[in-house]
Amino acid sequence: MSQSIDWANLPFGYMPTDYNVRCTYRNGKWGEIEVSSSEILNIHMAATCLHYGQEAFEGQKAFRCPDGKIRLFRIDDNAERLQQTCRGIMMPEVPTELFRAMAEKVIRLNERFIPPYESGASLYLRPLLIGTGAQVGVHPAEEYMFLIFVTPVGPYFKGGFATNDYVIIREYDRAAPLGTGRYKVGGNYAASLRANHIAHEAGYSCEFYLDAKEKKYIDECGAANFFGIKDGKYITPKSTSILPSITNRSLQQLALDLGLEVECRQIPEEELETFEEAGACGTAAVISPIRRIDDLESKKSYVISKDGKPGPISTKLYTKLRNIQYGIEPDVHNWVTVLD
Repeated sequence: MSQSIDWANLPFGYMPTDYNVRCTYRNGKWGEIEVSSSEILNIHMAATCLHYGQEAFEGQKAFRCPDGKIRLFRIDDNAERLQQTCRGIMMPEVPTELFRAMAEKVIRLNERFIPPYESGASLYLRPLLIGTGAQVGVHPAEEYMFLIFVTPVGPYFKGGFATNDYVIIREYDRAAPLGTGRYKVGGNYAASLRANHIAHEAGYSCEFYLDAKEKKYIDECGAANFFGIKDGKYITPKSTSILPSITNRSLQQLALDLGLEVECRQIPEEELETFEEAGACGTAAVISPIRRIDDLESKKSYVISKDGKPGPISTKLYTKLRNIQYGIEPDVHNWVTVLD
């Protein structure tokens, strides 16, 4: 099957692969890693993931590199973020060693689905943890399943590394300031579906959120973190409702490496007009440079990229991060796992 895949024109979507890996938490401990060729889960109708939102996931990528090796980016950080989510919604933590072992195993089992380097595509990993124990009453489950499946994906946005237009949506909030926004749970994404649909219907690439409490400060770009560049600074929002992006953390470090200052603080909406560059960042797109952000309610349009092209610093950051992921540049921060 993999021989007939059009690697260069892959969408960002789901494609069946050969195997997934699973592990069950029961009687207070994690069991053995199981390999499955089924895409179906058999779970109880009263499972807590279905009724009380005990569900969390991660997203990461594996890359076929120019030297022929396979590289995985910051896997321990994904495990750590899942552990934080587990603590937030009362699920047993997946140990880093188990997370890593399952990720490496599922990659090797599906190696024929890793796109070639020249295609610009990658193998996307979706770790998923769900409460499978039955409960009628708002309580944590006693049984859980952790699984990882993979699928080859192309660029998240069709144009790849190119500027996109965003629109501020005020009628909907993605997450409350002290809610689950800092955790990677499905409910946050369910809350974004309506706003995302409105943005797409209006011709925009994605929706843009202000803070839920005051509607004054920049929060997130759809399901991605925001950053802006000005006066030699990399500036990104500080908020209790924002998912701590591993990509954003990586870009902040690379910005420091390039000699920029890094500021993590509240960013008033009106400051958008002062940025020289801006972008949305996350695992799926790495960086999606922003051309403009429209506020339909106030009739304002913040044009960030005057020529419609990605800015020089965003381009440097994007290229640097991608080169580290592909083993082209030295991994001085020890972010990459090489699978021989």
